[in-house]
Amino acid sequence: MQLVALIKKHGFAWLDFCLKLGSCFFLLSACENATPIVSQNLLKDFNIRSSALYQLSKVPFSALPGWKAGRQNELIPVFLKSCEKTKRQQPNKKVGKLAKMGLVKDWIKICKIAAKIDFTNIIKARYFFETNFQPYAYGDRWQSSGLFTGYYEPELFGSFQPNSRYRFPLFSLPKDIITSNVGDFDPKFKGNNIFGRLTNNRYIPYFTRRQIEEGALNGRQLEILWVDDEVDAFFLHIQGSGRIMLSDGTFVRLGFSGRNGHRYTSVGRELVGMGVMSLDKVTMPSIRDWMEANPLLARKVMNKNKSYIFFRVLNNDGPIGSHGVVLTPGRSLAIDPEYTPYGIPVWLDTMLPTGKPKERLRRLFVTQDTGAAIKGIVRGDVFWGSGSEAARKAGIMKSQGNFFLLLPKPIEIN
Repeated sequence: MQLVALIKKHGFAWLDFCLKLGSCFFLLSACENATPIVSQNLLKDFNIRSSALYQLSKVPFSALPGWKAGRQNELIPVFLKSCEKTKRQQPNKKVGKLAKMGLVKDWIKICKIAAKIDFTNIIKARYFFETNFQPYAYGDRWQSSGLFTGYYEPELFGSFQPNSRYRFPLFSLPKDIITSNVGDFDPKFKGNNIFGRLTNNRYIPYFTRRQIEEGALNGRQLEILWVDDEVDAFFLHIQGSGRIMLSDGTFVRLGFSGRNGHRYTSVGRELVGMGVMSLDKVTMPSIRDWMEANPLLARKVMNKNKSYIFFRVLNNDGPIGSHGVVLTPGRSLAIDPEYTPYGIPVWLDTMLPTGKPKERLRRLFVTQDTGAAIKGIVRGDVFWGSGSEAARKAGIMKSQGNFFLLLPKPIEIN
């Protein structure tokens, strides 16, 4: 395609420039999908996304900002966790949805080498990555930069029995949610799953957050436990996992089990639309403060986010990401698996959440998780761990950045 050839020749800067002038229209129009045979209402109701155009551009390690100052050795144990999942897959299976990202057997070979590395030695670890991987600048058809945020494992107070204090239930996954792959009906929607339920022989979207909060699931014995704060419960849904402290001082760890399938709506953007706060002031702490000061309005705003998360009890030393491994603070990255595979080392260049404008976060991560708000090619969410400091970092992290995929050297991208 003309667009791909021009980007290879001139890089992402050319694409950004011509898009601003509108001169890329004749090229981009050839990349658009044909008009879908399903209605736009169905696309909206069931959260179906159309495909995007990937851009991968080979770069040297010297082009990765801060690479020589990185502590690449700290990523080896994190990468090996994902290797355990990779080794259980069929060797000839494609990694992710791009054939260009290689086969499982390419990654198994790298995993075997990584298992022999002395990860206490920075030099040896850096040599391992430089010898076995090729960095690629990663982007979509519009740009090579995107939004990077943070998340953490919340800590809440709860009980296995409801009472006047513990009134807000956390549910396990209902059995009547039916998941369908739309690609089975039309190949152009391959990989898009919808979540619904049957009623009067009709397949319709599953209950919304508001319907569930108003009792749509009552009487099914789906409650795992009850917590004492509605706002805390809502943020637990956003984070996807958390620890619940019981009255005897013990903890119950909950992890993601499923969702109702409705599109995630940012409450921060809702508050901006209401004129409550400006976009640059939207952080997790500012949203929480407003909700606690305005509980009735907060409930209405929360219900605008129709997405609802279901949980399960975990018996692990940490939260489990969508890749099925225990997440590592400051090294696990949540991405959109529609575009970026799990288990991939990526070099991230964005702002460190310290509030100081010149401090950069330049570090290797492994893609091990996802989230309802993490949509798009250039989009990431850094896991910061548990506790108040992790919550602070996650709450204020919201900045533009870039990331680079590290793919095994035998994989050639044309």
